[in-house]
Amino acid sequence: MASIDLTWVIGGPQGGGVETAANIFAGACAGCGLKIFGKREYYSNIKGEHSYFGVRVSDKQIRSNINGITMLAAFDSETLFRHAEDVFYDGAIVYESDLVSIKADEVPTLDEPFKDRLVKYLGSKNKPNTIQGMLDAAKERGVTLYPVSFKTILANLADETGNPKLRGMFRMQNVLAVSVSLGLLGLPPDTLLGSVEGVFAKKKEIAEMNKHAANYAYNFASAKFQKFKYQLAPIQKEPNTLLVQGFQSTGLGKIACGCRFQSYYPITPASDESVFLESNETFDVENSRPGSTIVVQTEDEISAIGMVVGAAVTGTRAATSTSGPGFSLMAETLGWAGINEVPIVVTLYQRSGPSTGLPTRHGQDDLQFAIHAGHGDFPRIVYASGDIEEGFYDTAKCFNFAEMFQMPVIHMMDKFIASTVATVKRFDLKKITIERGKLLQTVSTPNYRRFEPSSDGISPRSKLGLENGIFWNTGDESDEFGHISEDPVNRVYKMDKRAQKLEVALQTIPKEDQAVNYGTSEVCIVSWGSTKGPILDAIEILKKEGHKIGFVQIKLLTPFPTDYIKSLLKNVSTIIDIEANHSGQLGSLVNEHLDHKVDYYILKYSGRAMTSTELYESIKKILEKKAEKKQVLTYGV
Repeated sequence: MASIDLTWVIGGPQGGGVETAANIFAGACAGCGLKIFGKREYYSNIKGEHSYFGVRVSDKQIRSNINGITMLAAFDSETLFRHAEDVFYDGAIVYESDLVSIKADEVPTLDEPFKDRLVKYLGSKNKPNTIQGMLDAAKERGVTLYPVSFKTILANLADETGNPKLRGMFRMQNVLAVSVSLGLLGLPPDTLLGSVEGVFAKKKEIAEMNKHAANYAYNFASAKFQKFKYQLAPIQKEPNTLLVQGFQSTGLGKIACGCRFQSYYPITPASDESVFLESNETFDVENSRPGSTIVVQTEDEISAIGMVVGAAVTGTRAATSTSGPGFSLMAETLGWAGINEVPIVVTLYQRSGPSTGLPTRHGQDDLQFAIHAGHGDFPRIVYASGDIEEGFYDTAKCFNFAEMFQMPVIHMMDKFIASTVATVKRFDLKKITIERGKLLQTVSTPNYRRFEPSSDGISPRSKLGLENGIFWNTGDESDEFGHISEDPVNRVYKMDKRAQKLEVALQTIPKEDQAVNYGTSEVCIVSWGSTKGPILDAIEILKKEGHKIGFVQIKLLTPFPTDYIKSLLKNVSTIIDIEANHSGQLGSLVNEHLDHKVDYYILKYSGRAMTSTELYESIKKILEKKAEKKQVLTYGV
C-alpha cells in the first residue's frame, strides 16, 4: 500500500463550526490508526472573520505542518480566495457551488493588502477577480474541483427526515464538508459517524441529527464523484494512543502532579487550559479517592498571581496560566514570590506582541521577558516545552523545581502548541514523580526561622496553620524570621542565599532535562520550544538526502546550562539558531554564555507557526552556502 501523507484544510467564518469540523475529521482518521498533526488559525474577533484548521494525516510519525494543501474544504467565499492558490497541483477543492459568481470586492472581511495581492495573482493568470476565477486558475494547475450545493443537501435532508428546520441550519455545512471530504478520501463511514458521536457526546439529539447529515453527505459524495487520487485507509492502530490538544496536556499534567489550585484571568490562548481544568475540577485519584482542583477566574492578572501566592504559602501546589500582556501585570507579584521564596508555577502561553500585538497568533517573543521580568535581582527558573507530550511531563517537573528550590518557575508554552492537536502516546503516570522539597509537616520547637541559613540556600519551609511554624512574609527585605530588615549584612546574606539556589538547581536538575541532544555534527541547530517538531521533520528529510545535521533543544533557559551546552557543541563549526521571534532571543543567550557565537539565524515572526518545508529549504540553503546570515520565514495566510 502506498504511503499516506496528506493535508486537509477547512475554512469558514469564525463561529461557523470550523474547529468542530476539524475535530471530527481528525477523530475519524485517528480512529483508523492514522497519525494526526493539526493546527488552528483564527482572528482575534469573536465572530465573522476568517478561521481555518489544517489537519495533516499520515501513516507514519509526523511532528509538524508542511507548506501546501492536498484537499481544501470551503463553505464560504473567503476560504476559497485565501487558500485556493495553496492547493497542490494534484490536490482537490470541495466547495459550495453557489459561491462561484462572488467577487473579491463583495467579501467585506478581505483586507486591502490581501485584495491587492489577490488582484495581482488573478491578473497574472488572466482570470477575473471572482471565485470562478480562483477555481479556474486552480483547475489549470491540475487541481480537481468538487462543487457541492450544501444548501441542496440540507433541503434534501429536511424532506427525507420530515424536519423542515434542517433547510435553514446552515451551521451544519461544516459537518457536510467533512463528510463529503471523507467520502472522496475513502475513509470507512463508520469511523466518521463514530467521530461525530464523540464530538457531540454531551448532546445526544444534536449528535443523531449530525450523524444522519454526515451519513447522507458521505454517501452523496461517494455516489456523485469519482474517488479522489489520494485515499485514506485504516492501518493497524498503535495501542495506548491519544488524540490531544496542546492546552489539554498541560492541564492533565497539573491534575496528575497534584496542582490543586489554579487562578486565571481570561486571555488568549491561555484561557483554554483553565477552562479545561474547570470542566474537570473533580476526578478520581489513587484508591478511588475523589480529588479536585480549585479553579478561580479573577478580576485581573494581578489578582490571579496574588491568589496563587496565597495558595502556595498554605502548602498547596498552585499555578496560574496566562499570556504576554497578563504576565506583564504579574511582574511585581512575581518579585514578591521571589523575595519570599514562594514556590509558584506560571504557565506562560506566548503569543505575538508587543502590546496586544497579534492576540490569537503565534510567537516566541517572551523569552527574554520571562528571564528578566520584575525589578531587582531574584532567582526564577524558566523552562520550555517543545510539544504536546513534553507539555504533560514538563508540567510535573516545573512543580517539582518550584518546591525543591523554593522559587517561581515560568513554564514556557506558546500558541502553536496550545492550538495543535496531535496523536501521542498515552501519558504514563508512572513517569510522574512528586518532589516537595523541604516542605515541613511538623515543627517541633518554637522560634522557627523561615529563612535560616543552610548549606544549599534552601531553608525548611513551613506552611500556614502549622503549629510552631509561624512565619512572616513581606515585600521588603527581611531577616531569617521574615521581619523587615534593612541591615546591610543581612541584605548581602539574603541576596546570596537566594542566588545560590540557581547554582544548586543547575547541579540538581538532570542533564537530559536541561537540554535534549538529537545528535550533533559540524552543522548544528540550537532552538527551544515549539520549533522542535518542524526541525526534527526537516532534519529527517535532509538525512534522506545524505545531509547530517545536529540539533540541541535547550529546555532550561534560566539558569542557563552553559557547561552542558558547551560540551554538546564542542565539535560544532556552524551554529544555526531557529526561533519564532524577531531578535533571535535564544541566540542572544547563546552569544552571551558560549564562546562560539551563532553563525546563522532562521526566524519567523509573521504570527504563523513554522513548517518543516520552510525549515528544510532554509537549512539546505545554509548547507549549500547560499544563505544570508538571517533568513526570515513568511509562509501562511
